This record gives sequence, C-alpha cells and structure tokens, in this order.
Amino acid sequence: MQHPSQPTSGDVPSPALPKSAARVQQALEAAGARLTVVEMPSSTRTAADAAAAVGCDIANIAKSLIFKGKESGEGLLVVASGAGRVDTKLLAEAAGEPLAMADPEFVRERTGYAIGGVPPLGHATPLPTLIDRDLMDLGRIWAAAGTPRTLFELTPELLVHITGGRVTRVR
Repeated sequence: MQHPSQPTSGDVPSPALPKSAARVQQALEAAGARLTVVEMPSSTRTAADAAAAVGCDIANIAKSLIFKGKESGEGLLVVASGAGRVDTKLLAEAAGEPLAMADPEFVRERTGYAIGGVPPLGHATPLPTLIDRDLMDLGRIWAAAGTPRTLFELTPELLVHITGGRVTRVR
C-alpha cells in the first residue's frame, strides 16, 4: 500500500534531494530496499511533525534515538514508535549496561546526521540496533531520511532486515 505522496519504487529521486537525504537513498539501495526518500513541504523533525506531514498516526513514525553506554561509551540506535517514550531501564537490560541519551555532537559523530533527521541506517559508524516491538504490529511505518524534512515509508519487517536490528520491548 503506497501513501499518496510517496513516489513508486520505480521513480527516480529528485536530483534536488538534499545531500544527507541522498546518502540515505544510497544506503537503502545498498541494502537492497526498493524504497524512495521523499522530501516533505513541512518539518518532520519530531514524530508529531512527521505524522502530520504524511497524514498518519504518530505510532506509525519510527523515530531513531541514539543512546550512549555509560560504561562502554559506545553508541546504540533505538528505533521506537513515535507513540511514546522509551523506558531506559528496559533498554539497559537489553543493552547490558546503563544508558543515557547521546548529546547532539555524539549523534552527529556516530551517525553523520543531526538530531531531527537521523535515519535508521546509513550511519558513519555502524551501531547495534534495538527495534521497538510495538512497531511490528503496524502495516506501514515512516522513518527519517537524513534531514528534518525527508522520510521514507517501509514495513516493520523491512526495517528489521535493513538495520539488522533486534526486536525488543522498549516501552
């Protein structure tokens, strides 16, 4: 099922796609995903903004959150439903160490993207990934694509495939 504003998989992305979004498009293609990054006319920086821009429920927004291990200093990507906040105690159990939200500099350094546009793949440094179990109950979801105005639509199963993520409870 295609969203009306999303080009079909055979369409070629606009040459005007922002550089960061073009990197996400390339990462999708490298992962074998026939998906298309779309630039929205309004902000998609927050889950609420993204849901309003595409006309879906906030639960269908897959937000990419970067955490930092308090002991290891390593990054962790959590892809969570936009419908709620993650439980850091559950995340710590899944990660095997206490975690803290990463600061913007750490996010940019590890992913190559700024907060508000972090995609679930195509990062500067590959990150272990946890995926919100709640996303798996949804037919279609939208994820950030490198800028605060770009997204792509996919299935939860494809999200797991392209990220190599582990599905777990995060809320």
